[in-house]
Amino acid sequence: MKLCIFGAGAIGGLMAAKLAAKGDVDVTVIARGPHLAAMQAKGLTLLSEGQETVVHPRCVASAEEAGPQDYVVITLKAPALAGAAAQMQPLIGGHTTIVSAVNGIPWWYFHKLSGPHEGRRVTSVDPDGTVERLLPPEKVLGCIIYPAAEVTEPGVVEHSYGDRFTLGEPDGSRSERANALAAALVAAGFKAPVRPKIRDEMWVKLWGNMAFNPLSALTTATLDVITGEPELRAVCRQMMLEGQAIAERLGVRFAIDVDKRIAGGAEVGAHKTSMLQDLERGRPMEVDALLGSVVELSEIVEVPAPTCRTVLALLRTRARLAGCY
Repeated sequence: MKLCIFGAGAIGGLMAAKLAAKGDVDVTVIARGPHLAAMQAKGLTLLSEGQETVVHPRCVASAEEAGPQDYVVITLKAPALAGAAAQMQPLIGGHTTIVSAVNGIPWWYFHKLSGPHEGRRVTSVDPDGTVERLLPPEKVLGCIIYPAAEVTEPGVVEHSYGDRFTLGEPDGSRSERANALAAALVAAGFKAPVRPKIRDEMWVKLWGNMAFNPLSALTTATLDVITGEPELRAVCRQMMLEGQAIAERLGVRFAIDVDKRIAGGAEVGAHKTSMLQDLERGRPMEVDALLGSVVELSEIVEVPAPTCRTVLALLRTRARLAGCY
């Protein structure tokens, strides 16, 4: 199996390190800057569960150097996807599977989704259809990321918690390509269930991100404050209830209730969300993938989302003024 991780930062580095350590997968990582230089010179170091592992996957700067792959795992932040899609083309052959491991509502959301909206484009994440054209939805396998990791210095990834990558076909089938990737991930030490309703699990993760991330960027508060301060918790809860109504209109079923999901966020403690970290570092924020897309879906299914819409307006202005949108 030839597998390439495009955008091998923290999560991509974690996956690459464990797959390369097992040795059954031909792993290539595409990265840039000091991180790439360090991996090429000294290998990729993974710090996890008190152990240090150094592996030497193939590390390159461009897709041309890597060539066609069986699997291309995209671990980029959502705002980078449109610009990177053209760069990925040398990786994609006739039988390549594109593993979409990007946060939020993805460009392929309506592909093979039975109902009146099947085949529709999510314009907030793919305004002109570039991503859909270059990364065809029929090649996509969905992936929900649960681990947390950080690039602590160039070439070094520290894994703090989580080991699950949930996989799922957009049409709900249990395909050979999904099973093969799941088996490789399990052999490397991950949990990799293949779910028939990948969008259900996607929404459970997004449910928290659509509220926690924007409020953290607007207030600079950590998760313990957002979930523990009554006024902020109430805003979170209302946003999430609006999101639930939208998702359920699209056929999603939530396995837990909103208060349990908020409690799960609270358990993480004094954590800075990824959006707040991006804001502080002047990087593009996942505004549209995490919240703009939710508001767009509310319009499509005609479910009011006034709190989400208000927070989105504030968040977009915050991001623009910071140069992060």
